[in-house]
Amino acid sequence: MTKVKVLYHDNCFDGVSSAAVFSRFYEGRFDPGAVIEYEGLTHKAGQQISEDLFGPAENVIVDFKYCASDKLTWWFDHHESAFLSAQDEAHFRRDTSGHKFHDPSYKSCTKFIAHLTQNVFHYPMPDLDDLVYWADIIDGAQFPDAKTAVELKEPAMRLMLVIEASHSPQLIHKIIREVQHKSLPDVMEDSEIRSTFEKLYAHHFESIEIMRRAAKCTGGVIEFDVSGHDLDGYNK
Repeated sequence: MTKVKVLYHDNCFDGVSSAAVFSRFYEGRFDPGAVIEYEGLTHKAGQQISEDLFGPAENVIVDFKYCASDKLTWWFDHHESAFLSAQDEAHFRRDTSGHKFHDPSYKSCTKFIAHLTQNVFHYPMPDLDDLVYWADIIDGAQFPDAKTAVELKEPAMRLMLVIEASHSPQLIHKIIREVQHKSLPDVMEDSEIRSTFEKLYAHHFESIEIMRRAAKCTGGVIEFDVSGHDLDGYNK
């Protein structure tokens, strides 16, 4: 029964999906009895990842910058800015475990991990295809139009709102576990997730109206000032 600590990009659909896909893969390919613990990471300028966050056995980082620690056993990222220093990148290049991967050509880390689990580790998970598809759409901003991104009609988009706005690590970790084995529509039927969404959705439309009134376009550049409003965040 292996203890696994998964660090993921917090309040991010791709980060949450990456944690879920890796967890399904690890339990299915290596240890069905693994005890997996999750912790979200947020980007801060020049911030190093503390080794205090790591556990005693398997330590995993997904969708987040590299940590040059020998305690790190798995790493997946797709960001150009994955390495804070040349020393960090050199540490990564010296690794011979075959468990650390970086490819900035991918729009999402979720799709990158899914590709590796299928083609390198020969462990396909076709039931997660919808999760992988939407993580790639959302993180790569590959929406067919702005309305799709703003109206949030798809279950994945509704789940995105909950993930991005929730201040509850327990709820985020619940979502990570739920999406491993349930469809996105079924996950959205969970009473706690649905009630959280409904509260956020009402506020979402209030923020749209605020942005509509505050925004002005000058020479193709949109400017807005919402400092006088109670907006913790807003849909980009």
